[in-house]
Amino acid sequence: MKTTNLVQFARQRHPAPLSNAERQVILSNPGFGKFHTDHMVTVDWTSEQGWHDHRIKPYAPLMLDPSSLVLHYAQAIFEGLKAYRHQDGSLWAFRPQANAARFNRSAERLGLPELPQEVFLESLRQLVQTDASWVPSTPETSLYLRPVMMANENFLGVRGAEKVMFFVIGSPAGAYFSNGFAPVPIWVSADRTRAAQGGTGYAKCAGNYAGSLAPLQEARQNGCAQVLFLDAQEGRYLEELGGMNIFIVLKDGTLATPALSDSILAGVTRASVIEIAKLLGLHVQERKISLQEVGDGLASGEITEIFACGTAAVIFPISLIKGRTFSHGRSDAPAGPVTLQLRKELTDIQFGHTPTPHPWMFRLD
Repeated sequence: MKTTNLVQFARQRHPAPLSNAERQVILSNPGFGKFHTDHMVTVDWTSEQGWHDHRIKPYAPLMLDPSSLVLHYAQAIFEGLKAYRHQDGSLWAFRPQANAARFNRSAERLGLPELPQEVFLESLRQLVQTDASWVPSTPETSLYLRPVMMANENFLGVRGAEKVMFFVIGSPAGAYFSNGFAPVPIWVSADRTRAAQGGTGYAKCAGNYAGSLAPLQEARQNGCAQVLFLDAQEGRYLEELGGMNIFIVLKDGTLATPALSDSILAGVTRASVIEIAKLLGLHVQERKISLQEVGDGLASGEITEIFACGTAAVIFPISLIKGRTFSHGRSDAPAGPVTLQLRKELTDIQFGHTPTPHPWMFRLD
């Protein structure tokens, strides 16, 4: 048992953890989301007791009653962040305080209890310290961390839960896309939107992602890696991809990205890209960007690069934006210099190759 910030976690070691040899095989080619570490964090909440029973325990299936609220009304939120191994062997997270703050914004929107930041941060530290051998050391790899809060009360009525579970699991991660960093085509969803004003678009909740899966299937059927959603009101303006924010680069080096609203997730990577770009002397615009502007800009050369960003994929270039009746860009377009520079600056900070201009790195070991 360890105490930090007055948060105590009981620790139960896995009786049969994966062998070192088996783990090394996984870490040599982890993919994304395929494997899990030996342990997990769980913390319970009830309306009477608040947050209690903080535990590190063996990774195992959850026990859920068929009437659990989360199964019927999708009262669930999550976060995604990574643990990085630096060259000296130390283990770090990138801006987890920002994830903790967004987690609580999501909780408020879905009627879930606020989780103290110190519990969020300590849960990450506890899991990574327990499963430190699962954090890979090869370039471009990390341990993906998934904090989740869900309503697990057994009740079929429609109301906020009085019983909730918080848990964290870890998964070694390599490249998000199978083609690595090669530019990818994306598909514009013509008749399905991700979120609307006044809805849950700014929350990182399970239902938002479930609603993006059918459009993503359509994208993949048309040879695209991801789907781009337009605004729900007019169907003209870029909002975000299924789980990532989007940027365009103008020929004068200016970056532009859709302005945040309650239908767009405030990405931690998005905010970091904006700050890094400004430090590099680039002008950044947060504004409306129409699909017409993208098509015209790519045709005229006014837009020279497009990229998307998020925790899982980091930054990846977009070669082509297409839909049922149009195609903008070139399928053979290479990654542009601004995209490459921003990605290098960001990953150099995350992996400890260069000092961070802000107190962004949080030590986990």
